[in-house]
Amino acid sequence: MNTPAGPPPAVRPYGDTTDDGMVQLSFTLPLPHGPLAEAAALRLARLMGMERPLLVHARPVGEEFAFFVVYGAVVHRVDLDTVDVVEREYPLLSAQEVDDHVHEGLGRALVVVGACIGTDAHTVGIDAILNIKGFAGQKGLEYYHAMRVVNLGAQVAVADLVRRAVVERADAVLVSQAVTQRDAHLTNVRELSAELDAAFTGRRRPLLVVGGPRFDPAMAAELGADRVFGRGTTPDDVASYLAHALAGERAAPAADDRSTV
Repeated sequence: MNTPAGPPPAVRPYGDTTDDGMVQLSFTLPLPHGPLAEAAALRLARLMGMERPLLVHARPVGEEFAFFVVYGAVVHRVDLDTVDVVEREYPLLSAQEVDDHVHEGLGRALVVVGACIGTDAHTVGIDAILNIKGFAGQKGLEYYHAMRVVNLGAQVAVADLVRRAVVERADAVLVSQAVTQRDAHLTNVRELSAELDAAFTGRRRPLLVVGGPRFDPAMAAELGADRVFGRGTTPDDVASYLAHALAGERAAPAADDRSTV
């Protein structure tokens, strides 16, 4: 019986044949559609490392912009030894296992406060994780008997979320961010982390768990978050993490550790 070969040490994109490096790239230029814009699009593709780029689609976007799709081969390879991946260091648990883990580890309900902060009005992400209806066939955290969930909804000011976390004696603060213009999602999370630190000075700060399609899970420390979840995250991912982090490695806080201000 043949043993499956491991991954190659380096990879290039696959298009028509293995290792041909073919990719498709789309972008918009602030130029009216025409010969100059098309030539600029091809020039940009070459500067980005594409060999023999082909302009396969070009259309005006209004009077001052043009949209392009370029197809060509890239010269670069990715050395897999240089790729950093945030591995899940805890097992995925069923809802019953999470409940049992929390009851045994904390001896009380695990309190979760969640919101979309700043001007973000997109509640799809936070609702998918928190609401009982859940996402992708999985129930949200409201379904878990060992969790008490407070969902504040959309466009919540950072200061208001921090105050509610104090009042509710939160074990974890969950934030979903879909608005990313000018890196607003990064700015909001850094502000939230700083305000949580200030509000919980001298006592245990709630876990700060952040999620959204534009977040890089490797940025947790840089943002001041305990965990960052990217696209495709499901409720059991988050529930299992909370059970691991709060009921596993962290002991239940003493009574004075959870006093309000």
